[in-house]
Amino acid sequence: MAPASKPITSPVPDVWYPTLAFLLIASGLAVTAMFFIYEATSSRRNRSMSKELTTGAVASIFLGFGSLFLLLATGVYV
Repeated sequence: MAPASKPITSPVPDVWYPTLAFLLIASGLAVTAMFFIYEATSSRRNRSMSKELTTGAVASIFLGFGSLFLLLATGVYV
């Protein structure tokens, strides 16, 4: 006889979805703004590829998870 299985649940409570969506998207947009300001104010000779890649990756992660939680908050379960 197979053991009784437990239902799959989210590691994050459903009540936190809107708050997490707002915070992550706001953080992602702030990091994106920092990236654009850095690109606009630094000369070509003073730019750092590692700083650009790091800033872009952090913004992408924040915006990606923010979009995920926004979808979850609106009822689109992905």
